[in-house]
Amino acid sequence: MTTRIRVAIIDDHEAVRGGVAAILSADDGIEIAGEAENGFDGLALCVRESPDVALVDLRMPGTDGIWATERIAAETRTRVLVLTTFDADDLVAAALAAGAHGYLLKTTRGAELIRAVRDVAGERHVLDPSVAGAVIARANAQPAEATPDLGLTAREADVLALVAEGLTNPQIADRLKVGVTTVKTHVGSLYAKTGATSRVQLASAQVPGPRRAP
Repeated sequence: MTTRIRVAIIDDHEAVRGGVAAILSADDGIEIAGEAENGFDGLALCVRESPDVALVDLRMPGTDGIWATERIAAETRTRVLVLTTFDADDLVAAALAAGAHGYLLKTTRGAELIRAVRDVAGERHVLDPSVAGAVIARANAQPAEATPDLGLTAREADVLALVAEGLTNPQIADRLKVGVTTVKTHVGSLYAKTGATSRVQLASAQVPGPRRAP
């Protein structure tokens, strides 16, 4: 029997959680691992239940969705799919920089939501069409001539290459056999050196060849 995709729903509105749960439960290949109404409880849920995917709203009381996304990506193997009403460029950038594998608006139809959950569970990235244009524009904003002289260390170049593959911070840590905190330090340095404002834009930065700093 095929293993079901386990999903956590993190949203401060009970009606939204119930509606999303009903949509996803209609698919035999998906089961609900639990629900939470804020970022802190959502992180605890992901640590406790280890779902495959967490659907995370961005604006919640207390600890918000950006905080939750960053902590879930750093401390668990759960992949985050943001599901929100907000389409502001800065929020999209912040969510992707925090480690989200996808960003959807709550206007998404049920079949599209199920497909997105399956894609994120399969380690593919998903962007709502209404925000994809802005993300691509940001990614293309970095001048090509600015990338060859980034002055990366060898390890930073390794981390950048894995970010470009779509790996999360915990997955990069596993691949390089280092701690997640070390990876986060390198990712922070990469943001500073490349000028990227999102993980997608960071992934588009070119890795210099032989001109790596020692």
